[in-house]
Amino acid sequence: MRLLVVEDNRDILANLADYLGLKGYEVDCAQDGLTGLHLVATQRYDLIVLDVMLPGMDGYTLCQRLRDSEHGHTPVIMLTARDALDDRLQGFRMGADDYLTKPFALSELAARIEAVLKRSRGGGRRQLNVGDLRYDLDTLEVTRAGQTLHVGPIGLKLLALLMQKSPGVVPREALESALWGDSPPDSDSLRSHIHTLRQQIDKQFGTNLLHTVHGVGYRLAEL
Repeated sequence: MRLLVVEDNRDILANLADYLGLKGYEVDCAQDGLTGLHLVATQRYDLIVLDVMLPGMDGYTLCQRLRDSEHGHTPVIMLTARDALDDRLQGFRMGADDYLTKPFALSELAARIEAVLKRSRGGGRRQLNVGDLRYDLDTLEVTRAGQTLHVGPIGLKLLALLMQKSPGVVPREALESALWGDSPPDSDSLRSHIHTLRQQIDKQFGTNLLHTVHGVGYRLAEL
């Protein structure tokens, strides 16, 4: 599932992107309405999280432009510090599917995203599966052969990326970019996290799922 988050507050945007990434979503970001509109016009998204107060073009206008475009059926959850009834009604008139007032808990936003996606697609639980490894994206529970595994936040993000691309190879540069953006730490950091993840998901079991493709990256697959 691919999301677009349009939010002009850099700290809030970073928190949303990190949290939703841990939930297994692919997240694109924009800090103003015009950039958001450009991304909507050129990319396909399963859902848009849209702040109301944006520079360049406010969220109401962006939502209305979206509804008038070929992407008009994409679900939208609007975020705003305004909690008056008229403001909420304005959001729904512009085509919002849901409306969340700041400040809000990240877990509530995730629950609303899940609910809106289920309504729009008729879907059930979101779960990634590779062999006997299961990752429930809604509860963040990881199991293998029915045994619960304890995986930390970075490990969960790595696991989601690798499972989504399975059985393909994910280049190390793509993993580093997803974890740390344009400022990755030293070259041993990714290797260290991969080693920890391998210990968590493979060590106790007879078959290894996490494989190193030397000179390229990593693959999570039954080989």
